[in-house]
Amino acid sequence: MLDSGFTILFCDDSIIVCDKISGLLSVPGIGPEKADCLIARVQRVMPEARIVHRLDRDTSGIMVLARNPAVHRALSMGFEARTVEKSYEALLGGHVALDEGFVDLPLRKEALGSARQMVHMTEGKASYTAFQVLERGRDASAARVVDFAWTRVCLRPATGRSHQLRVHMAAIGHPILGDELYADAVSLVARPRLCLHASTLEFAHPVTKERVSFAALCPFK
Repeated sequence: MLDSGFTILFCDDSIIVCDKISGLLSVPGIGPEKADCLIARVQRVMPEARIVHRLDRDTSGIMVLARNPAVHRALSMGFEARTVEKSYEALLGGHVALDEGFVDLPLRKEALGSARQMVHMTEGKASYTAFQVLERGRDASAARVVDFAWTRVCLRPATGRSHQLRVHMAAIGHPILGDELYADAVSLVARPRLCLHASTLEFAHPVTKERVSFAALCPFK
């Protein structure tokens, strides 16, 4: 069902695991022009589906949906208790010097009504992200920005703040390529989409209580 904006990776009587495309909202936004979203599209097929967590519009990858109120409650509690394990794949601008590291920078909204988040050491909420370098490369072809260095990383957030991964990577000097809010114009030329993908998701199945894990291939290079 990729032409519908998502692919169903797994489905049983309790949960639906989807791979969402970039450019699709997780839930409706403000105004009729933002009514189209993942949950609305899934509900056309399974009307009982309920949203549990969100991905930014331009972030692709794995999401789990609930099929009844009890499952929704159990999954939501798992996210709140941080027993759900998530990993993301991202392309960052430049070559990250360390092979792995940990970002501990508190975040808050930049201004009332703004979508942007910012690091704020006194008013921000605690936010933690671990990163591991997967690959370092450089674009030198005519189709890319000449001599543009990039780093592919695995990101593992320990908290789930809005735009956390995007702000943390920008804060360490390596914004995610294609990020219209936190990267520069060169990165938008280098990659036309936000290069952030929710690649794995692991959690306790709300009915069987067994740990289950799912993976979705990264769509960008």
